[in-house]
Amino acid sequence: MTKPNTSERKDLQPLPEARTEQVGYAVLGIGTLTIDELLPAFAVGQRSRLAAVVSDDHEKAVATALAYGLTEADAYDYDRFEELQSRDDVHAVYIVLPNSLHRQYTERAARIGKHVLCEKPLAANPEDAEAMVGVCAEHRVKLMTAYRCQYTPHHWWARDLIQNGKLGQIKLIHSVNVQVEPNDGQWRLKDGLAGGGSLLDVGLYCLNTIRFLLAEEPSEVYAQTFSTPGDERFEEVEETVAWQMTFPSGVIAHCSCSYGAAHARTLDVFGVDARLTLDPAFDYTDLRLKVQTPETITEHRLPETDQFALEIDHFSACIEEDREPFTPGEEGLQDQRLMAAIYQSAREGRPIKLEKIEKKDAFRGSPPSQDFAERA
Repeated sequence: MTKPNTSERKDLQPLPEARTEQVGYAVLGIGTLTIDELLPAFAVGQRSRLAAVVSDDHEKAVATALAYGLTEADAYDYDRFEELQSRDDVHAVYIVLPNSLHRQYTERAARIGKHVLCEKPLAANPEDAEAMVGVCAEHRVKLMTAYRCQYTPHHWWARDLIQNGKLGQIKLIHSVNVQVEPNDGQWRLKDGLAGGGSLLDVGLYCLNTIRFLLAEEPSEVYAQTFSTPGDERFEEVEETVAWQMTFPSGVIAHCSCSYGAAHARTLDVFGVDARLTLDPAFDYTDLRLKVQTPETITEHRLPETDQFALEIDHFSACIEEDREPFTPGEEGLQDQRLMAAIYQSAREGRPIKLEKIEKKDAFRGSPPSQDFAERA
């Protein structure tokens, strides 16, 4: 039995982009993700700072502002959102609201001249996503989809190994993202707020990351959905989705997501010469990247980074340098269209042919300057 060969890279650090005056953000929505991940990210960001918070709970907004070194005057409710227009220190808003509200607040932000960083999925449906892209272009503000997995060292290293042929020709990809969603009245189980179930929430990671790793777009999708009969959690949204994507290069990707299965977030890429595994693949911390050949198993150990700080700082750099974000609104819109095709396939019970797109990274902008991966 071959012993695993562990490769440590303690010297591999994300290279910060040139430091200038920090870009100020107003964060819309003070839920669990904001409190646990986003607000702490501003404390370690190089180019970004928290300037204001917006919530429908004024007391919570004030308490949050004070806890993060702001003042009561930096706490806003949604009716006062347009007052941010006069804040020269607020350059952008970070939207962390239910999916169905993304369009409304993107449009409001664009009309007062603020750039928009929007949590994934970009919207509840393709029509809203397309409108968001359009209004930001009309008002000449930037729109970025918050796809943190396109900014982390582990995913960039995996992408470079694939793109540089280190696995040989890629043949198959398997990805799973599942969790048990509690029935606690949250908005993710309400179609009017979420726009869909597990696919839009956790399945999107599989879809978007595979597109990122391959730098190409699928030519066909085929899908099935299932919801446990009688489970009131899934009266409005789907529980489980399994789908297949075929790519022009010949890669076939099998993906599964669910709100009803024990936590797992995995991604396996099978090439002619080697297999790459990310497990966990989509967690906030402790990602593990392994490459297996017939002779060796190598674990690539990378230092922990704040994934949210990396994505926020990239957007700040794009604002300061007038560059297109790597994951602009168009990237989020493409995923909305693909998810719509996946739902269509499941409804109609047939494969759905997609528009042929030959360009690599067709919907992405300028890449982040961090050199995350080993380049041979």
